[in-house]
Amino acid sequence: MKMVVCGGCAASWRRCVVMSLRLLFLLPAGLPVRSQGESQSDNKQMENITIRQGETLFLSCSQGDFVTHTAWLNRSSILYAGEDKWSVDPRVSLVTLNQDEFTIKIEDVDLTDEGLYICAVQTSSRPRTTSVHVIVQVPPKIVNLSKDLVVNEGSNVTLMCLANGKPEPAIVWRIISPSDESLSSDNEVLEIPFISRYRAGVYECTAANDIAVDTQTVELTVNFPPSIADGRDVGVTLGQRGVLLCEADAVPEADFEWYRDDRRIFNGFDGIEIENDGAVSKLTFFNVSEADYGNYSCVAVNKLGSANTSIVLYEIIEPTSSTLLQEMTSSNLEHTAFENNDFLEGPGAVQDGNSGTSTVFTPTCLLLIVLLHLLLKF
Repeated sequence: MKMVVCGGCAASWRRCVVMSLRLLFLLPAGLPVRSQGESQSDNKQMENITIRQGETLFLSCSQGDFVTHTAWLNRSSILYAGEDKWSVDPRVSLVTLNQDEFTIKIEDVDLTDEGLYICAVQTSSRPRTTSVHVIVQVPPKIVNLSKDLVVNEGSNVTLMCLANGKPEPAIVWRIISPSDESLSSDNEVLEIPFISRYRAGVYECTAANDIAVDTQTVELTVNFPPSIADGRDVGVTLGQRGVLLCEADAVPEADFEWYRDDRRIFNGFDGIEIENDGAVSKLTFFNVSEADYGNYSCVAVNKLGSANTSIVLYEIIEPTSSTLLQEMTSSNLEHTAFENNDFLEGPGAVQDGNSGTSTVFTPTCLLLIVLLHLLLKF
């Protein structure tokens, strides 16, 4: 007689074994059906186990005397039946199996491991089960964040921040540079209507739950036309060095243009140097001539607009020897008159010796000053 081996028979046999084990733990053969109260007394519910994603989970149940079969099940799957591993998951392994304890572990726990676990024990008298619900907590992770933005002033801006996690993370938006407590939101979406240049900066999204915090940032650039500071007139002595400064605030940075009346000035023109450094433009005269004095215009331009200001370069006259002598003479005359008045006690008063000396000395001093002035002319 030939024996025929059926490939499907082996699979069917395995399914029968699994079903037999499950039925074995629920109602052993040869035992009468117990009342509902008796059945409930043999089934224990352990407190929930809360574990963080990535940690190692230990599942343990007591055994007792006269244990014939024992197994750990996860929902509808058998993880371990005694010392035999049924799970194909390499993270699952046996820790302890003896008369007192049956413990297995699951490493690197993930959200898919969450759920109900049952330890089924069959003794010679009756079966019993111990069940526990495993809750897996997942730290927050921002999965969708707005990219860095460049917008024009006056635009409506929407920033979005989406995050996963368990418990569900709370989302908070705030601007961190420049700091502004008034501009924040406890929502996944931050709306900024009619944005101004003062709202540009770095925005931070924070996703937080009981496990951890995840933070990411978005840089928001706001373009606006130039605004230019009022020019300050500059006085320079003939032949000296003179510098005109022009400062403008703009995004993108402004390009500067200099004009004398209606004529544009270029770098190197008539010995003039133009130097631009970010928001400041500097127009330098290395040797100011009479023709350089006058009114100058500075214009700041970017793609959104322009602004201008006027600056006057005027002459400062240095004092000469003649003007210094005149100033000294005037000062001495005023000082002499003040001293003479100090010694007068009233109308018709008679001068004392000191006042007489002062009266004689004053014409002499004036004469010397006049002679010095004539000598300087020659």
